[in-house]
Order: sequence, then C-alpha cells, then structure tokens
Amino acid sequence: MLFLYKAVLRKHLGQVGAVRAKKPQKLPMVLSRHKERLVLSELSSSHRLFAALLYGSGLRLMEGLRLRVKDLNFECQSLHVHDGKGAKDRVVTFPLQLHAAIQVHLQQVQLQHLGDLAQGLGQVYLPNALSRKYKSAARDWSWQYVFPSDKLSVDPRSGRKARHHLNPSTMQKAVRKAVRAAEIEKPASAHTLRHSFATHALENGLDICTVQQQLGHASLEKTEIYTHVLKRGGQAVRSPLEDIFPTLKLGPDD
Repeated sequence: MLFLYKAVLRKHLGQVGAVRAKKPQKLPMVLSRHKERLVLSELSSSHRLFAALLYGSGLRLMEGLRLRVKDLNFECQSLHVHDGKGAKDRVVTFPLQLHAAIQVHLQQVQLQHLGDLAQGLGQVYLPNALSRKYKSAARDWSWQYVFPSDKLSVDPRSGRKARHHLNPSTMQKAVRKAVRAAEIEKPASAHTLRHSFATHALENGLDICTVQQQLGHASLEKTEIYTHVLKRGGQAVRSPLEDIFPTLKLGPDD
C-alpha cells in the first residue's frame, strides 16, 4: 500500500506506523552423515575433492571457487576467505584429512599453470587495485586459483586469454547428479554441504559462536537456525569431515 501511494498515485500519506513484514525463515536442507558420504562417493575425483572442502570447512560455493593457492595454510590448518558475503574476510578450518589430496591436486594444477606460461599465457584475474600494485602477480603461482577451469577463456575486463576458476554451474550440476545417483529423495545442492557442515559441527559439540565465525554469519540469529539446544563453548574446530574420511577416497583417479 505504501508503494502504491508513493510510486503510483504520487500521494503523500504522512507519518504511517507501518513495518515491513519479515520473510518466513525456512529450515535449511541438511543431509545425514551417511547420505553425505553417499553423495561425495558418487562425485568424480576432482569434484569430490572440492565438495569435501565445502563440507569440511563450511564454505559457500563461490568462496571455495575463489580460493587462491596463497589462501591455503597447511601448517595452521586454516583457509583465508577473502571478500566473502558482505565483503568480509575470515579464517576457517582446513581439515587435515584433505591436506595430502589437496597437495597432489596442486601439483597437477601447477603443471597446468607452467604449461600456460610456456605459451605466453598463465595470467589470472586480479582486482584492479591489486593488478596495479603488483604488476607481475597475475602470473605468480601463489595467486592462481586452487580449482581452475579446464578451459582457457577471454577475460571480458582485460580482453586477455586467461584461466578462470571452475564454473559454479559445473559444480552445481555435478552435485545434483551425485544426489540422484545416490538415490536421495531430497532437493540437495552444493549449498547443502555448507548446511550439513554447520549442523554436524554443532552435533559434534562445537559452540554456536565458533560455528557462526566459521560460516561468516553477521549475526548469531542466522546461525541459531541450525539448533535451538546446543550452547557449549571452549572447543577447538573439529571438522565433520573426520567422521566420514576413512571410507572416502580422495585424490586423482587411478
């Protein structure tokens, strides 16, 4: 009604004591540990590794795709997420169970990068401020994407041929296909991996404030949707990936 009078009828109503209706909050889709294991097992090796990272660290899809080599800290078992939702940075857990597989994966990615450099390519997208400040950073190994695309493409911003990160739709399709193959009758997606991380981490006894920090939620209220019971504290970050790792094969195909 307010919009009707203001934008259509062009009439001023004066002070109106109205508040906007809140959107109903829906419970997130969450899979059990058993079903998570089934979905991950149905993915191809490269997609499985990426999906395991989303589930093991609670990352959003685009946060995982935008990870650079320099953002991985094996020694501290942490990932540095840059410019997440709300343009915020944060540090999240990097499951120890993924370290060996990620290192093998990075060796293959580095060989691909060296091949691109040999062809006079090998540049990666950098924000304008960084590209001006660090002239050679675009070709530097540390700035390359952890999960690059298989194909080269033309960057519309610079007009240069470069290798971007994996296409998000590729991962979404792969997860949906894996869900169908696992015969799971739920509309699960790549984002479900993040929801499952939060729920399983709380089930493991991780305090809700730490889960909030892991997920990058601006308020505790957003995290509370995962539980109305658990209120524990003082525990180190334990990734739920630990619960299914022994039965999950990671790394390149034989």
